[in-house]
Amino acid sequence: MPSEQGKNVIEQLNNLGKRSEVLGDKLRQLVSSYENLSTSQEQYQALLREFGLEDEVRKSQKDVKRYKMVTLLYIVVYGFSELAQRQDASAQMDKLDEIFLTIQDIASKYHLVKIPSIGDNMLLAGGIEKINKTNPIDATLAANEIMEMMQTIKRKDSSCIWELGMGLHTGPVIGRFVPNKRTPYTLSGNNVLTATRLGFAAFRGHISMSPMTYELTKEFFDLRRCGKIPVKYSGVMDMFNLEGITEDFLNEDDPSKPYNEEFELNYQRLQFMDIQEHVLDMLEEKLPKNLYYHNVKHTIDVTTEVELIGWAEGVPEKQILLLKVAGLFHDSGHIVKYKGHEEESCNFAQEILPQYNYSQEQIDEIKRIIMATQLPHTPSDILEAIIQDSDLDYLGRGDFIPVSNMLYKELLERNAANDIDKWNEMQIKFISGHQYYTKTATSLREVNKQEQIERLKAQLGKGELLQD
Repeated sequence: MPSEQGKNVIEQLNNLGKRSEVLGDKLRQLVSSYENLSTSQEQYQALLREFGLEDEVRKSQKDVKRYKMVTLLYIVVYGFSELAQRQDASAQMDKLDEIFLTIQDIASKYHLVKIPSIGDNMLLAGGIEKINKTNPIDATLAANEIMEMMQTIKRKDSSCIWELGMGLHTGPVIGRFVPNKRTPYTLSGNNVLTATRLGFAAFRGHISMSPMTYELTKEFFDLRRCGKIPVKYSGVMDMFNLEGITEDFLNEDDPSKPYNEEFELNYQRLQFMDIQEHVLDMLEEKLPKNLYYHNVKHTIDVTTEVELIGWAEGVPEKQILLLKVAGLFHDSGHIVKYKGHEEESCNFAQEILPQYNYSQEQIDEIKRIIMATQLPHTPSDILEAIIQDSDLDYLGRGDFIPVSNMLYKELLERNAANDIDKWNEMQIKFISGHQYYTKTATSLREVNKQEQIERLKAQLGKGELLQD
């Protein structure tokens, strides 16, 4: 007779056997389902071929794109329940048309595009037409301005029946672009549904926001937790109410502009990453491949160095930002020509920076800093001194040898250098006559620079480039 322990083992084996049978059945069902799907797919492809639609479907699939970060603004319109009881229903509808037109103007101002939606409610999206990292802030500014517009209308016209509730949410979406349509973008995904729910969950005259948008905008806006809503596949989600721009960033001097210079500076610091991506992608694609020195790496080196020296020299953050932008653009003119490229670099800055709402005053200052990189260097202020020291920072760096060898190779291919000894003599003359203009660069690089001169002198007559 089996012991108690033996009985337990037998029972466990029986249970395992039953589970194995169940899993086996499920596996057979999955295999059958897969075979049915495969058959359906083959039939679908056969029908496409039969009706000549294969190319059409393939083309439509190419138009589909995944956007990593989009901010959705869903606007719910309230007032239709009162419309039937109003004698001025026609005038009220005219007023609603005016409101919609103003919303579209505000949306365009903040680079939001209209997405097809059901009924009179409206869905706007930032980060679609213009992919950027600032779209959560842009969409929130738009929502705030739209709500202020509605409040102004209600103050001026107490008979206006219309009210708005809005929801803001940030996340990835699937999008498709169909040209030649009034609303060419269509979006899908759970995040569209989340934005819709936030819009309906907001009280009339209020703007609700998801935790994702909250985290990306809390530095700029006054946001208050106001409850929770259920979200598909995610359980319960916190909801925040937008009270307006945070007090530190309000513009009390100019009513036409809701935020002050501090807000703008923080915004442009974030926006710099978009400009950097734009310019570096352009350089990567369009710079001549035989630019071994004046390449993307050099641009990154200079952009990094102007920030380091700028901080060390106590330059205000507003001017450091201009230095960084100038550093990005300073050699972009090499796309067009080698000699005199600085003016072409200024042209690129003038063409691109208005797309990021830089003022003409800022652009002119950036162009002035770019032109200061022309040799010989004679800085007129600390900004010019910083860009000049950053541009020739390698003279006192530990990687001077490989960098200078790349410069020789670049000049060799342009018939601007063809004798190594003469090249070494030219470097000795140039470095001996060179000076750093900032205290920071002088303290960090001058000693190494003198060592480079001694190494170059020892190399004269050998007909060889310096080697590490």
